[in-house]
Amino acid sequence: MKKVIYLFLICTINLFAQEETVQTSQEYQEELNLSFADSLHSPLTNEDRLHFERLDFFPIDEKYIVKAKFVKLKKQKPFDMPTTTARKPKYIKYGELHFTIDSKDLVLTVYKNIDLSKRKGFKDYLFLPFLDETNGNETYGGGRFLDMRIPKSDEVIIDFNKAYNPYCAYNPEYSCPIVPLENELAVEIKAGVKKFHD
Repeated sequence: MKKVIYLFLICTINLFAQEETVQTSQEYQEELNLSFADSLHSPLTNEDRLHFERLDFFPIDEKYIVKAKFVKLKKQKPFDMPTTTARKPKYIKYGELHFTIDSKDLVLTVYKNIDLSKRKGFKDYLFLPFLDETNGNETYGGGRFLDMRIPKSDEVIIDFNKAYNPYCAYNPEYSCPIVPLENELAVEIKAGVKKFHD
């Protein structure tokens, strides 16, 4: 029987492990490596974890730390987010992030997990999944994820150097959200974690 992966688990081992601390890209990547090596938190299969040294990241690049305009969406209805299994958690489209990379104007939708937002410490958690033109080549074919909190202004920073893979990229026993096609970027995001296996 397949395990179910909840986003609060991802949050716990990623950015949200340090509630009030703004992590640099390097600190974030180092913490992610530590969590993957930890037998209690690692999503890796036992065989892969025994041989694990570190995840493969693109070199940290400030080009992929971008300012984005946040636009809060109104009157959005909850919907079932498809996953890699039969599980369909309820989400709502919370807002849009408008930014530019390589002179291209881009937009990503950011989502709120309804059940997760009811848990202590996750009231303001937002989920930012995306696809880009590196998928299937240098990065996992199913896209990558970012975590963020509800912005306090209409300007936010997106750090793609902190992009991580869903757990099902490492272990098919997990159930992961499928990135909505509206979040497919027509650029290469050569930042963050690369694919685990060729």
